[in-house]
Amino acid sequence: MFKHIDFYPGDPILGLVETYNQDPRAEKVNLGIGIYFDKNGNLPVLDSVRHAEEERAATARPRPYLPMEGLAEYRLAVQKLLFGNNCSALSENRIATIQTLGGSGALKIGADFLHRWFTTARAYVSNPTWDNHKSIFEGAGFEVGTYPYYDPVSGNVLFEEMLAFFESLPENSVLILHPCCHNPTGVDLSSNQWDKVLEVIQNRKLIPFMDIAYQGFGENLEDDAYAIRKAVVMGLPLFVSNSFSKNLSLYGERVGGLSVVCPSEEEAKLVFGQLKLGVRRVYSSPPAHGGYITARVMNDGELFSLWEKEVYAMRDRIRLMRRKLYEVLSAKIPEKDFSYFITQRGMFSYTGLNPAQVQRLQDEFAVYLVASGRMCVAGLNDNNIDYVANAFAIVLK
Repeated sequence: MFKHIDFYPGDPILGLVETYNQDPRAEKVNLGIGIYFDKNGNLPVLDSVRHAEEERAATARPRPYLPMEGLAEYRLAVQKLLFGNNCSALSENRIATIQTLGGSGALKIGADFLHRWFTTARAYVSNPTWDNHKSIFEGAGFEVGTYPYYDPVSGNVLFEEMLAFFESLPENSVLILHPCCHNPTGVDLSSNQWDKVLEVIQNRKLIPFMDIAYQGFGENLEDDAYAIRKAVVMGLPLFVSNSFSKNLSLYGERVGGLSVVCPSEEEAKLVFGQLKLGVRRVYSSPPAHGGYITARVMNDGELFSLWEKEVYAMRDRIRLMRRKLYEVLSAKIPEKDFSYFITQRGMFSYTGLNPAQVQRLQDEFAVYLVASGRMCVAGLNDNNIDYVANAFAIVLK
């Protein structure tokens, strides 16, 4: 009865992990999957998280379902981190926030909501973007297009082309945007560019949907939320999906959030009710453990301060790896400009490698990248940086 079903070839990134795991070569390096690894190549357990988990584990507790919207203290922590403690929209109760199954769950619930209540709208993702953006919005029923973003020749944003495209869109078009640490390119908009983008969004009455999965990995926790907070100041309706997978190293706990900034408290109540209904239809309620731990770290002054230092230590290690890769490649191929490695931000970098070069890296050197040339910089460390840089230099010559 199932012979008519289409074959699924697998996710290109997760499939790459399977190939990497089966590779017997000792020198292999995984730069494909978007996970932060420490200087020893391990998935870190943050001290802030460890303290919160030890405290919670000290007393055995019942394990009831959480409410559909998640923990109240978790949702408050999400709001303060994204919008700031002094955000007027918070004091006016204009922001509806739910706890979700990671950032992907936030995108799913948000996409379902938008497609139900803005049935004729189209959604647009950057060219390129994280592949699952397109899949999630198509799965919700949207027709998904792309807007100009990355110029592979200059390594910069196609800013004027992007603005012109936004100017051409009809009212209520949905724009999926990266507030910081653009995935996959690592190329971000400046504050001035964000100001212009948000002005067009306001004038054209477009719907911004900002997906922030790497807050703190770009500049800092405050500056990385610039576009979000500026949109709120401008009075824009706004969707924000966020994730704690990377900056709390809680990948398997699926800790995310969806926040919708509304024009009024009354509208926020309506939106909040429909978001809860969306959760009920898909997974009923979010998981508890990661929510409790995240809320404890975010809401305890001492743990938050410790966590902030840990986030910046991860950010700085990524920057150091970018610098070392730049220095080795510049020394080996002086005629080529590799400065893009140190101007890009966050965990990801567009290396400039083409699919054939990426395949050669895998075949000859056991260095694994996504076919587009996207590299997870956090996979580099002092033990493999020289090996990877030398492999890059060979295939780039």
